[in-house]
Amino acid sequence: MKFPDFLSRRRFLRFGLGSVAGLVGGGVLNGSLQEHPPAQPDYGAGHDMASHGNSMLVGTVDHDRNLFDPMNMLVDWDYGSVSTLPNGQTLREYNVFAADHEIEIAPGIFFPAWTFNNRVPGPSLRCTEGDRIRIQFTNVGSHPHTLHFHGIHTAEMDGVAGAGPGEIGVGESFVYEFDAEPFGCHLYHCHALPLKRHIHKGLYGAFIVDPPEGRPPAREFMMMMNGFDTNFDGGNEIYAVNTVGHEYARRPIPIQVGELVRIYLINITEFDPINSFHLHAEFFDYYDHGTTLEPTLHTVDTIMQAQAQRGILEFSYRWPGKYMFHAHISEFAELGWMGFFNAVEAENFEAALADIGVDSEWDRKGTQGAAPAGQGGVVS
Repeated sequence: MKFPDFLSRRRFLRFGLGSVAGLVGGGVLNGSLQEHPPAQPDYGAGHDMASHGNSMLVGTVDHDRNLFDPMNMLVDWDYGSVSTLPNGQTLREYNVFAADHEIEIAPGIFFPAWTFNNRVPGPSLRCTEGDRIRIQFTNVGSHPHTLHFHGIHTAEMDGVAGAGPGEIGVGESFVYEFDAEPFGCHLYHCHALPLKRHIHKGLYGAFIVDPPEGRPPAREFMMMMNGFDTNFDGGNEIYAVNTVGHEYARRPIPIQVGELVRIYLINITEFDPINSFHLHAEFFDYYDHGTTLEPTLHTVDTIMQAQAQRGILEFSYRWPGKYMFHAHISEFAELGWMGFFNAVEAENFEAALADIGVDSEWDRKGTQGAAPAGQGGVVS
């Protein structure tokens, strides 16, 4: 890291990101810090990092304006529209569009994103190994884009220049279609050139392929580690899981004592060679790429991932309490990539949900994903 970059990031911390218009406004954010309305009410304000003796990004983010909430992103699996082909194979159909959309990535910090379905990350597409996948992709953005899936498919469906339709132009559409394999924790992203620009601007999402027999019941979360270069100097100023810095510190993620927690962890951070996940006060089993039913690492509390690397974490907590998780790169944690799990007894779980502004539907979505083949989505 260059020394001037280090200083600029530290200024974010010293002044507090809720009041950095003088630092990153002007030409970088086009004055948007002054133009947008105040953020939403602060759910669970008593659980912010300050109460744990740490510093935190100042203020709250307006999730309604963003058109997505990172708390819902943990569990909002998109199973597509489900039907059965004449040969008996399950068909899942999805609609994905690319569009320009300004998002708030930290309190008062707006980023001119390129998005899938007006959100960063894009929808969490989920299916079962062997399903036929059909994605209607439409580009309503300002640049050519593609959909590139990490998985097994023909060259024509690879979503790269020079293969199949190549880059999909502005106002154009294309249908990507293939069989979902192998099972695991995968991702998709735009592969148009220059690739680093299309990725860091926000064109990526989770692609979860379940094994046909399903996985053991668990509370499941999708976590996409990402970063944002707000001044376009080739280095990130904000780091996060699911885009909004320190969101899960301000709103600790509710789990129940003793239940199995499963995290689909994906690193899509641009400009930094690695990212990491560290769990406090407990250890987890790790399934590299999620392509095995047996752990590839047993009893670890930290995992490192290069860009596009991913895997599945499984753990449970024995006692109630708020337990931290974060990148074990201190700068990333200070600039937004840290949060808490709020482990509670079953009788206190409903109150924990209400404390962060979610309900029983969030609970249901978090526990339905590991069902055997054919039970996700709505059959038409």
